[in-house]
Amino acid sequence: MNVNNLDSSVKALERMPIHIHQDHLKASTIVAGEIAALIRSKQEKGEKAILGLATGATPLYIYQELVRMHTDEGLSFENVITFNLDEYYPMDKKSVLSYYYFMHHNLFNHVNIKKENINIPDGELALADVDEFCSQYEQKIVDAGGMDIQLLGIGRTGHIGFNEPPSFADSLTRMVKLDSLTIADATREFLEEGRVPRRAITMGIKTIFRAKKIFLLAWGENKAKIFQKTVEGPVTANIPASFLQNHENIEAHIDENAALELTRINSPWVVTLCKWNDLLAKRAVIWLSIKLGKPILKLTNDDYRSENLGDLIVSYGDVHDLNVKVFSSLQHTISGWPGGKPNADDKRRPERAKPAQKRTIVFSPHPDDDVISMGGTFIKLADQGHDVHVAYQTSGNIAVFDDDARRYAEFAFDFMQSTGCYGADFDKLKLSIDESLKIKKQGEVDTPIIKSVKGLIRKGEATAGARFSGIQDKNIHFLNLPFYETGTIEKKDVGKEDIAIIKALLVKVKPHQIFAAGDLRDPHGTHKVCLDAILEALKELKKEKVNWIDECYLWLYRGAWHEWPIHEIEMAVPLSPSDLLKKRKAIFKHQSQKDTPVFPGGDPREFWQRAEDRNRGTAQLYDQLGLTEYEAVEAFVRYHF
Repeated sequence: MNVNNLDSSVKALERMPIHIHQDHLKASTIVAGEIAALIRSKQEKGEKAILGLATGATPLYIYQELVRMHTDEGLSFENVITFNLDEYYPMDKKSVLSYYYFMHHNLFNHVNIKKENINIPDGELALADVDEFCSQYEQKIVDAGGMDIQLLGIGRTGHIGFNEPPSFADSLTRMVKLDSLTIADATREFLEEGRVPRRAITMGIKTIFRAKKIFLLAWGENKAKIFQKTVEGPVTANIPASFLQNHENIEAHIDENAALELTRINSPWVVTLCKWNDLLAKRAVIWLSIKLGKPILKLTNDDYRSENLGDLIVSYGDVHDLNVKVFSSLQHTISGWPGGKPNADDKRRPERAKPAQKRTIVFSPHPDDDVISMGGTFIKLADQGHDVHVAYQTSGNIAVFDDDARRYAEFAFDFMQSTGCYGADFDKLKLSIDESLKIKKQGEVDTPIIKSVKGLIRKGEATAGARFSGIQDKNIHFLNLPFYETGTIEKKDVGKEDIAIIKALLVKVKPHQIFAAGDLRDPHGTHKVCLDAILEALKELKKEKVNWIDECYLWLYRGAWHEWPIHEIEMAVPLSPSDLLKKRKAIFKHQSQKDTPVFPGGDPREFWQRAEDRNRGTAQLYDQLGLTEYEAVEAFVRYHF
């Protein structure tokens, strides 16, 4: 989307040029192309190209594209000098969790950059030496003339580099204390919050501003709110990224999901004339109802005009008819029969009445997503007599604490010994597990035997949860997709073997309906990778023209952190207090994820609490809009091929 084609009101609201791309891959390719063009231009002039580099998932695909251009197109890095934004402190350079390792693993080891041209803050320094190092690092950047290009991601606190709030415009390279939200987010890599360093060395805001050009990057729905505040809100030390509004040569490159909270996307009628259609009108009416705190059927002409929606009235005419139209569309999403209500008129129901008993597959990316995300619906499908299958796509073995693995292994050995099945081989195995856990360093991959123990823990919990939900043992499938089995956060790309495994299950069951995790808005998440694999399997089956595929509905649920926007919901399954209690008990079967899971995200609540709060929140939204009040609601969107 070209910023120059936007209305002047949008330009005034968004205080830097923003380029919205279909996905992060397209955006990364464009930015990598700009970097390559700079390097080549400098080479022609016999000059050095000075790059300021960031770490983490955001710039990863840019580095992959630069490596590809080096390999396939001969892009040389001999004239490139790099300065990295930051590094954890303290941090061993050899650790796989260090930014030193990240940069070498993802870029430097694969191109012909000179070692002496690589500059990364040193996390191994003695504390007494840090200030002097920071001064020298700052001076090296000044002597180089500042960066020609600076890459920046944005943290959920609004930090750039590790400039946490409050940070100020005159800040230079220094030691900083990390924000609690940043620490929580880093737990994804460090596995336990207690292992995340509390400090870091970072370039300052003033250091970053020396760059001749800055690319601010943001991918995924998690970054949408903070990005909107950064570009539309005031410049403030409490959102350090907002200082970038004042840089003379900055471009923001974001994907569609990071743009979701921008006014021009979230509520475009506020800043521009809209080309109205039924979906956009529905969004606007719901927005108006929530903003004014009035049920949809009570909205008046004056309400619409007071909130810049007079143009909608012009397009749709009578306000009463529009209110009824939107109210009815929401009403028709509600169904206590997620597999379809037998012998009912299904013209306005989300699911078909026939066949009365459907074959259903619930795909669960991790071993607990089924009960956390749609546990109430899962139980209803089984209770209402459908042939329900559950397919756990990954082992989830990296999300188990080491001490849990040790405890379960010791139980197994004690059980074998007490039943007389214990032998010399078991002694060796027990010793192997003990030694593996003792010598394991932070960030290291588990040994195969430890991965197996952790995988079996998750398998047992998932089986217990599915049985409690009413699923027969023969219908519980553990796919253990190979892409996941790296032992680290970083996964392999989905391959033919992954897709073949999913296809085989689909062909075996021939489902009338599929439920799958639809977290399309997180570009780095396992949920999206697992959905991509399902979609590719279905695409191949469509090409093969199997006779059941065109009659199969695909319903998407969301994960533990987000719910579908209410205007997108196509099936809303109401839950009673007893339904919600059953769902909670199913989640409790996943004991290794209870209390404090390995990957808690930036939310202190347990998974069952997040799920219940989310489901109650959806029910409350329906109530606020004037519909029936329920205890809780699970929401789904149908994927239309």
